[in-house]
Amino acid sequence: MQTRIEVGILGATGMVGQHFIKFLQGHPWFDLKWVGASDRSAGKKYKDAMTWHLAGGTPDTVANLTVEECKPGNAPRLLFSAMDAGVATDIERAFAQAGHVVVSNSRNHRMEQDVPLIVPEINPDHLRLVPGQQRARGWKGQIVTNPNCSTIGLVMGLGPMKQFGITKVLVTTMQAISGAGYPGVASMDIMGNVVPFIGSEEEKMEMETQKIMGEFAGDRITPLPAKVSAHCNRVAVVDGHTEAVSVEFSAKPSQADLLHALESFSAVPQQRNLPSAPARPVIYMEEANRPQPRKDAERERGMAAFVGRLRPCPVLDYKFVVLSHNTIRGAAGAACLNAELMHSEGMLD
Repeated sequence: MQTRIEVGILGATGMVGQHFIKFLQGHPWFDLKWVGASDRSAGKKYKDAMTWHLAGGTPDTVANLTVEECKPGNAPRLLFSAMDAGVATDIERAFAQAGHVVVSNSRNHRMEQDVPLIVPEINPDHLRLVPGQQRARGWKGQIVTNPNCSTIGLVMGLGPMKQFGITKVLVTTMQAISGAGYPGVASMDIMGNVVPFIGSEEEKMEMETQKIMGEFAGDRITPLPAKVSAHCNRVAVVDGHTEAVSVEFSAKPSQADLLHALESFSAVPQQRNLPSAPARPVIYMEEANRPQPRKDAERERGMAAFVGRLRPCPVLDYKFVVLSHNTIRGAAGAACLNAELMHSEGMLD
């Protein structure tokens, strides 16, 4: 690109906002010029409005930006939303109404029938919902969302297998503490422990998976006709959600068929060489004890999903393990890749 696109971040002072800032550093297409946050932060320099929790310190490119109120006005057209779910709905809609393209990590609009819920390697065609969204709501702008951090790992693992007719999915997650934000889970609750409950996580995984892997049907998505059951757990890992998955297929593929599908998987982001797209979106690991969060979550800039231990399942058909980086592929990196896909489709022109 000859000219980079100016972008902003809604909710820039929180943990997800900080991950957006870090991920956007040096981005070849997007130039971060605007940061928005709550009224109590507005008017301050970014470096004075928050406590930086990530490695490396506050980037110089944003440290002296003035934090703005999250209201339409002088913000760039393209905005990444890291808003807390408690306030995201009205703020994101106000910006979309005013003509902004809002690429959101918040959960608020994910399941609305005219809002795309996108994983670019899996369902890029769902962006075709946007014109109907604009007509129905009278918006000059638009809202596009990325899924929950645990859902992304699951659909990345299942995506190459969809061709064999997925009918049932059982998934048990082992989710990193960074997924709970900051300060997150109390140390006395998580050290040497497993917490077998994450509020609304199971419902999100089940519904979002069916929507993402469903079919575009004009003005809505026809959900994947498969039963999905999730059990979500918080474990004492910093970054990287690990998921144990069992799946049933209507076509009854061989193990060799599934391995070939995983190892050969490529999609639109790879074909278009999008800047944040990993060369191999799904990487199969032959080792019996992989993938592991400590060894694998940061690889490929945190943007690939790592699959291992594919084997027959005595209850369904096959089972496997999938690992993805929850704050990169599961949040900031996911939204950035969505925006890159949208730009490649001409939606940011």
